[in-house]
Amino acid sequence: SARDPQNKGFSDWVCNLKSENNQFKLPPPRRPEYLEEMHENDEEKQFRRVFKQLAGDDMEVSPVELKNILNKVISKHGGLKTDGFSIESCRSMVAVMDSDSTGKLGFHEFKYMWNNIKRWQGVYLDNDRDGSGVICSKELPRAFKDAGFPLNDALFKLIIRRYSDEHGNMDFDNFIGCLVRLDAMCRAFKTLDRDNSGSIDLDIKEWLELTMYS
Repeated sequence: SARDPQNKGFSDWVCNLKSENNQFKLPPPRRPEYLEEMHENDEEKQFRRVFKQLAGDDMEVSPVELKNILNKVISKHGGLKTDGFSIESCRSMVAVMDSDSTGKLGFHEFKYMWNNIKRWQGVYLDNDRDGSGVICSKELPRAFKDAGFPLNDALFKLIIRRYSDEHGNMDFDNFIGCLVRLDAMCRAFKTLDRDNSGSIDLDIKEWLELTMYS
């Protein structure tokens, strides 16, 4: 069972998750591309045009392309302290979002992640109360809660250890990388937790498939 060391259920790790903006909901069955384009509104059509420019001829965003896109965006925002998105960070984000296992992000995968990143950027700026450009350890619990992830102390400490610097500060690229992974793993868990019990049973093969490509 996928439980914590004290055998607590999933809901004890991440409680009262928000469902706003369709967070954690699986996308509907995909219609053929030409039918999807016919039913898109003006905003979606504009996003598709931008996506085609970013993704190139194959209409998918690779980790290298994602790195270039994100670093170009953050270079325009002086209030975001960051070392820049690394290729390893972008590989991880692509992996957890890559629902069809192509190694790249298609239109819907990229659009879902992009909308979240825009929202989480606002959360980041709102919670940087001292204007330092980073989220300090005291600011982080509220930042995660505002992003839709009220965490318990045990998981919060693990995240700090993995994504923050030695002072407990988290910069923008680590904040986004952490939230993309957290969101994707929560959605994967909820997909497998069909009876909504807060726990799932996996064999070793399923566990490795879930964790190694992430």
